[in-house]
Amino acid sequence: MTETSPLGSVNRQLAKHENLTDSEKMAIKIKQGRPPFGIEMKIVDDERNELPRDGVAFGRLMVRGPWVTKAYFKQTDHNILDDEGYFDTGDVSTLDPDGYMTIVDRSKDVIKSGGEWISSIDLENVALGQADVAEAAVIGIAHPKWQERPLLIILPKPGAKPTKDDILGYLDGKIAKWWTPDDVVFIDQMPHTATGKIQKRDLRETFKDFKFTT
Repeated sequence: MTETSPLGSVNRQLAKHENLTDSEKMAIKIKQGRPPFGIEMKIVDDERNELPRDGVAFGRLMVRGPWVTKAYFKQTDHNILDDEGYFDTGDVSTLDPDGYMTIVDRSKDVIKSGGEWISSIDLENVALGQADVAEAAVIGIAHPKWQERPLLIILPKPGAKPTKDDILGYLDGKIAKWWTPDDVVFIDQMPHTATGKIQKRDLRETFKDFKFTT
């Protein structure tokens, strides 16, 4: 990213990985990698408490180093670093015991439910495996008890007419039970950015008044 000028991680296997199976090596290769010399990483929760580097817990990815930005142009009066000099990347990530970082979601897209985080990216990727789904997006909807719950938005493939039960039935067993979206809606067109990414800002505006039925 620009703020790390721009290199923040490199994915290289360690010597101890040489005898792993191909599938085990692939599980490492798909991570975003380890910080190069000069860069330090940590993950924290919303209260800025550091989280364990166990490859499971995920939190806000913080980085620091001599070439990591300390201020933005003409905004030097704003402190963008924490008390230890770490910069908040805006990503939600995991760190494993070997230092490999995996991006789980963007902090603005992750869903905070009952004090736990749900990765919208992981949910979307699983939903895309359903035969009738062309595109999938997940956004958080305000919930009186759980703070937020996931709403799954589906663009069906041409001619396909999947139902809510079809989608939720497909997700069953492939995700944690408490990650299951509280509702599924179907749309005729998915909004995109100029680079082709799903424009979740537009989806949040469209569904800002959405209420779960249960």
